Amino acid sequence: MSEPVRPATDRGSSLVPTLGFFSATMLVAGGVIGSGIFRKPGVMAAEIGSAGVLLGLWLVAGVVSILGAMSNAELAGMMPRSGGQYVFLRRAYGPFVAFLYGWSLLAVIQSGAIAALTYVFAEYSTRLIVLPEASAALAAFAIHVPLIGDVAPFRDLGIKCLATSVIVGLTIVNYLGVRFGGVVQNIFSLGKIAAMVGLAAAVLLAPGVGDVANLQVNSTLVHPTGLAWWIAVAGALQGAFWAYDGWHNVTYVGSELKNPQRDLPRSIILGILLVASLYLLMSTIYAYVLPIDVMAQSKLVAADVAERVFAGGGRWIAAAVMVSTFGAANAVILTSARVYFSMSRDDLLPATLGRAHPRYHTPASSLVMQAGWSLVLLFSGTFDTLTNTLIFVSWFFYVANASAVIVLRRREPDAPRPFRVPGYPWVPLVFVTFGLVYLVLTLANDVGAYRQAVAAGKPAMLNSGLGLALVLSGAPVYFYYRRRKSA
Repeated sequence: MSEPVRPATDRGSSLVPTLGFFSATMLVAGGVIGSGIFRKPGVMAAEIGSAGVLLGLWLVAGVVSILGAMSNAELAGMMPRSGGQYVFLRRAYGPFVAFLYGWSLLAVIQSGAIAALTYVFAEYSTRLIVLPEASAALAAFAIHVPLIGDVAPFRDLGIKCLATSVIVGLTIVNYLGVRFGGVVQNIFSLGKIAAMVGLAAAVLLAPGVGDVANLQVNSTLVHPTGLAWWIAVAGALQGAFWAYDGWHNVTYVGSELKNPQRDLPRSIILGILLVASLYLLMSTIYAYVLPIDVMAQSKLVAADVAERVFAGGGRWIAAAVMVSTFGAANAVILTSARVYFSMSRDDLLPATLGRAHPRYHTPASSLVMQAGWSLVLLFSGTFDTLTNTLIFVSWFFYVANASAVIVLRRREPDAPRPFRVPGYPWVPLVFVTFGLVYLVLTLANDVGAYRQAVAAGKPAMLNSGLGLALVLSGAPVYFYYRRRKSA
């Protein structure tokens, strides 16, 4: 049974409403647009081998994300408090499910995202500047961790040190006030949107750069059929959904919006619509310029497209990726700490994480703890492995969150709902159905890759199984704090 959630003002200093509608929308758009739209199209093209299907998958992922965003918007209007989906899941399913969600964010999903985004930022900086590196002997030092692989803390040391400075710097920015963090978010969100629109305009204005026929050409090398086609679709959708991920982050700062009941639903929907429009524009531009087999060989599609338009386009795109990942990292750092803040206020994490700074009115301790754990993941070099394992688990929680709309409509029909999902119950039902099918296909893809690795005598890992184990590792922590609270 669900339990009431205490308001976020019952322990010491509280968070204050500072952010407006524009900042909330930029948090959605800026939190979603990272490096995915610049890097993933090539991987997706290699999976599916068809420009038409590739564009269709970007459209499907956008529509599904919009359906999920609308479901989230209803819950956000009902519960405009810090913690977002943690609060929604607690009210619908009780504290245990909500805690496992928050634990997943803390252990890997959001902390790993911070490590990954800042690493990509620093990685692309090497196209513009030279970073110092450790000696060959130090870089080769590694410790083997079962199920995870080799941990090499000093490999790519220059990249990791620059990423560290970004994590520390953005944590300080958000420590000093949510308004300060919001200003940084607005600037970098507008910067990445301008870069994407600028590249599209440059392609369309440059004569002879692309060919409409490329949009209809299939690969001569990749042509999966039958069940293999569906598994390839699931693999390609993973790339698209990874690029769309993050539209729910703004719900974590509900109590810091000036008018959360109005602005949370509006910003979620407008933000994801903006992102979907930009992604469809960019993916169409990529397919227009690059034949599908050329795209499949590209590690950074946007750079290859830019190089065909003007000299030095690759360096320009590298700078655009840096702006994009910097803004996305800021969004994750700003929003995610509020989840741990709310969990602490519910006596499910150490009390210090639930204290707001008396002067800056930010979740200062949660921000510091989040930065520290993100740095551990960064230097371990395991963030990519760990976040890949949790794709399955992340979608389980997305499905649970959309289902919460139906659960709460039935359990609390008279609860105030400033925003109601249009087309209820079909919108959340379609999202839930798609999510379940996607989970099955992802599991099939995972099992297939595991069997192939075993047959080839290579190290094998069942990503979904490891992800589930990482999530359930939070159960002892939950029961410890529940027992202490009862005592």
